[in-house]
Amino acid sequence: MPITALALLAALLYLAATGLHLLHIFQRREGLSGAVLGLGLVAMLAHAVVAWGSINGPDGVSLGFYKISALIFLVINITCALLMLRRPLQSLLVFLFPLSAMSMLVSTFAPDTSALSSDLSSGMLLHISTSILAYAIFTLAAAQAALVAVQDYQLRHRRTQGIVQLLPPLQLMETMLFELLFVGVLLLTAAIVSGFIFVDDLFAQSLVHKTVLTIVAWLLFTTLLWGHHQLGWRAQTAVRLTLAGFVMLMLAFFGSKLVLELVLQRG
Repeated sequence: MPITALALLAALLYLAATGLHLLHIFQRREGLSGAVLGLGLVAMLAHAVVAWGSINGPDGVSLGFYKISALIFLVINITCALLMLRRPLQSLLVFLFPLSAMSMLVSTFAPDTSALSSDLSSGMLLHISTSILAYAIFTLAAAQAALVAVQDYQLRHRRTQGIVQLLPPLQLMETMLFELLFVGVLLLTAAIVSGFIFVDDLFAQSLVHKTVLTIVAWLLFTTLLWGHHQLGWRAQTAVRLTLAGFVMLMLAFFGSKLVLELVLQRG
């Protein structure tokens, strides 16, 4: 099956899984139904083929602004699926599946904006892998923080109907958020350290903004973890710092690629 047809099929499967999952949420069904799980798994298998085809070519690997989006959301979905084996994170699929569908269509039909790389060293592969994994975890943390913010607001205003009834208890939601942040900080630390070791000059003109914003994000996340364990920070403080750190990280990755590849055309 051609990659374009497979991308369209996977996008439709993701959207179908989203609609069915929303229906089950409104029907107040607990857990993840077999139908949603099946649709999601088939969509992810097709997603993997599309992501591989988008970045891998006969002349090298393309990690351009558009092409890498499918790979990133594939990693996010796989990470979420693995974490769901021990934590009730299925509410995040309402955000992830539609974004995954969009990422595949963009990756498949948008033009390539980056030069092909055919000589990636093992050190660079380690840096890229830990960076993408860290971004995946922090994307899940940002989505979780958004749900915590809504849930906390509703409970503070004594609104116990609607979304509050559909989510796990607030304390468990916060626990899952901090677990994601802890794993994300470990991965981001590995990405930063490997970058300093294997990237020639992280403070070169084309990389300095990405490096500085990533370090700022790391400082925000580590400060939040320290504040949680030492000062008891939670709820809205955790939400604000999580989202602020995620914005820094998103600007570091996508913002720098957007400017370099689409504005300055230095792919």
